[in-house]
Amino acid sequence: MDYRLSSSSLFHFPSPGNRIFLKQSQVLAFQNQPSHQDHPTTKKKSIRINKGGSISRNRSLAAVFCDALDDLITRHSFDPDALHPSVDPHRVLRGNFAPVSELPPTPCRVVRGTIPSALAGGAYIRNGPNPNHLPSGAHHLFEGDGMLHSLLLPSSEGGHAPIFSSRFVETYKYLVERRAGRPIFLSVFSGLCGFTGIARALVFFFRVLTMQVDPTKGIGLANTSLQFSNGRLHALCEYDLPYVVRLSPEDGDISTVGRIENNVSTKSTTAHPKTDPVTGETFSFSYGPIQPYVTYSRYDCDGKKSGPDVPIFSFKEPSFVHDFAITEHYAVFPDIQIVMKPAEIVRGRRMIGPDLEKVPRLGLLPRYATSDSEMRWFDVPGFNMVHVVNAWEEEGGEVVVIVAPNVSPIENAIDRFDLLHVSVEMARIELKSGSVSRTLLSAENLDFGVIHRGYSGRKSRYAYLGVGDPMPKIRGVVKVDFELAGRGECVVARREFGVGCFGGEPFFVPASSKKSGGEEDDGYVVSYLHDEGKGESSFVVMDARSPELEILAEVVLPRRVPYGFHGLFVTEAELLSQQ
Repeated sequence: MDYRLSSSSLFHFPSPGNRIFLKQSQVLAFQNQPSHQDHPTTKKKSIRINKGGSISRNRSLAAVFCDALDDLITRHSFDPDALHPSVDPHRVLRGNFAPVSELPPTPCRVVRGTIPSALAGGAYIRNGPNPNHLPSGAHHLFEGDGMLHSLLLPSSEGGHAPIFSSRFVETYKYLVERRAGRPIFLSVFSGLCGFTGIARALVFFFRVLTMQVDPTKGIGLANTSLQFSNGRLHALCEYDLPYVVRLSPEDGDISTVGRIENNVSTKSTTAHPKTDPVTGETFSFSYGPIQPYVTYSRYDCDGKKSGPDVPIFSFKEPSFVHDFAITEHYAVFPDIQIVMKPAEIVRGRRMIGPDLEKVPRLGLLPRYATSDSEMRWFDVPGFNMVHVVNAWEEEGGEVVVIVAPNVSPIENAIDRFDLLHVSVEMARIELKSGSVSRTLLSAENLDFGVIHRGYSGRKSRYAYLGVGDPMPKIRGVVKVDFELAGRGECVVARREFGVGCFGGEPFFVPASSKKSGGEEDDGYVVSYLHDEGKGESSFVVMDARSPELEILAEVVLPRRVPYGFHGLFVTEAELLSQQ
């Protein structure tokens, strides 16, 4: 069942038993709806969350007391800008940003073309925020429980029609709040602000002291991205550890296996780990507001921890480090103008925000370093890299090249997506001289860039990026040719989705492996689309080599897919190899 925002003051949320209290002028109404557990076709799932821990269904006296305090804070919020437009749920959760309920596996129709054989039996999965409960006051777009929207495609042997499914990642936070029937955990981007934020934090700490909540079992949403590694599918967000999920190759349903607790020594991991396609190693990092602000880690081709964690003490202050890059010999870290300042909460401001006095930097750490003593930093004024497209080495390793979208103006990166412009640039670091040069590849508003993953960390030629209108709504996809750098606009192919039709991050699926000699751009670009006029969503397959990125196949989905973040295509062989 789909729950839409039917007016500026009416929400339907996909969870039963919700309660909310707002100011008289901000009253929200909603209807109780059956949870996925009540759906007759939904299978019961065995979930392991933080082995050895259990979540009580009984509401203790301490829990009822804390609920009352939270409601009191919401009723009598005294922060003048507590509901800034960027965190006002009436504005943030409008239209196709409004949440939906879970949907069990449901057959779909192919309404255009045929599914290419390279995609047969595989599945496209997209992650994104989907709040299971009505927010208690402020709510930022980055918040909301992780929901996976998957489309299992028929195998090459034929058989079933495409099967669509939507499931929450059953994180510890999700399970605690589902049993409580209300929001419990603090919101990083919107909740920690001013006296209201302090009051909510005190209530949460009391919940911890009275053992209603155990933050060591996880605080994250698992709502940002996905990774397939060593036979496991991971749902990721950057302030918690990954959650293992499983997509059934038989019926397309998704189940949560549990949170990874072994083989890691940090309390969180990036939502954008990198796997070297040549060595099979995976590289990752964690970051936070306490020194060391960033810690680097790596794993061998079997997924086992390899070498010691490397605390990077040369980060001078806690920065927002969302993504990084690898090359054959280096890990490349951005140090941008978005920082974390916990003291700002007392001043009535949010903890995460811009520091316009700071000079952005790029840091190069040897891939197999055991300390940050060999790390080199290079000032790159005006270059704020939030996402990375790719990086590689040239001239015998004397030059490091990074291709990334540059966010400008950086002060709008958290609050005003409508005023944000993201242009793709190529930065070249000359290691001998220490000089850095930058070349604009496209002046369009482009982000969510992807490449053929067989070229990750190695020299590549092409990337596919979404055209923001504004981000994260994508009105089209373009193909950029890096070999045209320095000769003007580098866009060589384009697909506009049409008036009122928007997609998300594109994903490139190769038609054949790099080892078999296939061309870098021989493959397909896939994405979900949503037609706002019709209220319908679909899955499209585009020809990555066509100048128009021609649509080769389209599958109409049984209900709308809200706009979200990052996706992944998992091949049939990978699905069958799941542990």
